[in-house]
Order: sequence, then structure tokens, then C-alpha cells
Amino acid sequence: MAIEELTEKDSNWLGDKEIVYSKAIKAGKRIYYLDVKKNLKGDLFIAITESKRSQTKEGDAVTFEKHKIFLYKEDFDKFMDGMEDIIKYIKERNSGAEADGYQ
Repeated sequence: MAIEELTEKDSNWLGDKEIVYSKAIKAGKRIYYLDVKKNLKGDLFIAITESKRSQTKEGDAVTFEKHKIFLYKEDFDKFMDGMEDIIKYIKERNSGAEADGYQ
């Protein structure tokens, strides 16, 4: 059975969660997927996937490494506070490096 032929019932049986909204961010060799998913109880959560293209040797098949993080609504505020703090830290440090000619 082709993946396109899966019904919603088949998808639930396979353990897949329903994607209700998705955003892809292309960044060089990486693509970040931000997916809002619904669990079997109907609760929404975020699945963040990093997909990185890799090729071991010239002529070898291209593969993709994938790493996932699941972020649940009870952790959104703490996660965003941490992200804002770490981004602020990096921007402050990089602005000094740019002034010194480093980028």
C-alpha cells in the first residue's frame, strides 16, 4: 500500500499523529520542520524536526539524518523564555565580534 493511500484510521493504527499545521524552514544543508500535531486525546503539541542532508563519499547515495524534539503546551512558556535568553546572549556576543571584524 502506498503512503498516499493510507486512510486516517490506518494512520492512527501506525501511531502517526495528525499534523494540523506545518512550517518548513530551509537553512543551508538543513531543513527545520515545525509541525503542530494532535495526539489521540485531541491535545496539540509541537514536533520540531531537523533534517540534514549527508553524503559520505562522492557517488554514494544521499541520506538524511533526522532529529526530533517534542514540545508540549505545559512547557511552551519555559521553552520560549529559555530561547529568548539564549538568543539574546548570542546576539550580544556576536555584535561585539562583528565590531572586531569577526562574523
